[in-house]
Amino acid sequence: MCCRYWTEESPELRAIVEEMNRSSLVRRWQETTAVKSYGEIRPTDVVPVIASNRAGNRAVYPMKWGYSGKSLLMNARSETAAQRPTFREDWARHRCIVPASWYFEWEHRQGNDGKKYIGDKYMLQPRGSAVTWLCGLYRIENGLPVFVVLTREPGEGIRFLHDRMPLIMPEQLVNEWIRPDARPEDLLPHALTEMVWEKVE
Repeated sequence: MCCRYWTEESPELRAIVEEMNRSSLVRRWQETTAVKSYGEIRPTDVVPVIASNRAGNRAVYPMKWGYSGKSLLMNARSETAAQRPTFREDWARHRCIVPASWYFEWEHRQGNDGKKYIGDKYMLQPRGSAVTWLCGLYRIENGLPVFVVLTREPGEGIRFLHDRMPLIMPEQLVNEWIRPDARPEDLLPHALTEMVWEKVE
């Protein structure tokens, strides 16, 4: 968790995609992999991500989902990212926002034998929001940007699904989250946890 999300071709996301397509990094990524704008997004996909540019202004870049290592790192825990060597510098200076329409989660059930089983697939988004602003971290690998999605404990209403959920900011704090000089710890209390959901048939 989080390992899948969905982007609709909505007016809000279309403007973000169009800005990404103006980035010179699109051509560099396309030398080795496709850049994906809409649909179901999986780890290793290259997608639009919002971050600060060198001047400290908001910009959109194509970034690949996942940090390379012994295994692909898709997520980072918001509770421990500031202490972990892999994420510490990025938590302090390289924060990003991954715009989505929904994110997906699979229900985790415990059977009578005590084992955990994967159940139904759900799509979720914050109540009253057209866009789900997923918080992430990014770094540069081989000259190109890659990102991970931050997670946290779930809101009460979705604990039946999973013991984690993405860290999600309200739209009015997106620009604050990506500011290199902001204190992410100060923004965590504003994260959205009241979700609406729908089972995916």
